[in-house]
Amino acid sequence: MKKIILLSSLFVTALACAQKSDAPREATGAPFLYKIGSQEFEGYLAHPVKSDGRGPAVLIVHDWTGAGNFVRDRATVLAQRGYVAFAVDLYGKGMRASNSEEAAKLAGPLYKDRALMRSRLQAALAELVKRDDVDPQRVGIMGFCFGGAAALELARSGADVRAVVSFHGGLTTPNPEDAKNIKAKLLILHGALDPLVPPADVAAFMTEMNAAKVPYRLVVYPGTVHAFTNPDAGNDPSKPTAYNLEAAMAAYREMFWFFERALQ
Repeated sequence: MKKIILLSSLFVTALACAQKSDAPREATGAPFLYKIGSQEFEGYLAHPVKSDGRGPAVLIVHDWTGAGNFVRDRATVLAQRGYVAFAVDLYGKGMRASNSEEAAKLAGPLYKDRALMRSRLQAALAELVKRDDVDPQRVGIMGFCFGGAAALELARSGADVRAVVSFHGGLTTPNPEDAKNIKAKLLILHGALDPLVPPADVAAFMTEMNAAKVPYRLVVYPGTVHAFTNPDAGNDPSKPTAYNLEAAMAAYREMFWFFERALQ
């Protein structure tokens, strides 16, 4: 495994603005192969070089294009803050999308079969919590777009996670009654002009969580559309997806603040 130097990126800038004051740790990371049944998956696992015993951990779920550098970079920075960070793979080794059509073909079956989505997330969670440097009682999950929807599905399955963060993720589910199974606190980071997650979806989500008495924080960023944390989304907010620097910085600060209080 290779040592990871500090990333000079937006994510690190937001890290510097977070509440926690101790210096980033030296971290290491590498691709991580695991199996679910007979199928092989390839995620990415990052962790501090020096362990203080069992500590907090975070699952990171990719957007609909698959497990790539975007989530790997975020795993690296979380590891520099003392978390064991596992960027999971929900599609299978080598299954990545290079365009929207390919992404839809990969994500579609999991959107349609939430039981399959949940089972793959539960298998990844099991891989994470069996590590001797992970405290199973201090595990969170975060996801982007498709990954945000997936993170909420893991929570609805009743999984033992304490904190869930959704970045511009889908909020609806075919099983809203499962909100009663949620054990975690939720942080929902949403673009006010997101055409892919419209106000009706937000209202339905709030009704679902309120009925189940699930603690959640919903932060809405004005003038912001879908995929606002991803620089590859372009910069034209008249389109369904666009990067928004200010909203991304604010969202990452919210995430760090939330995890520090929920998992430390």
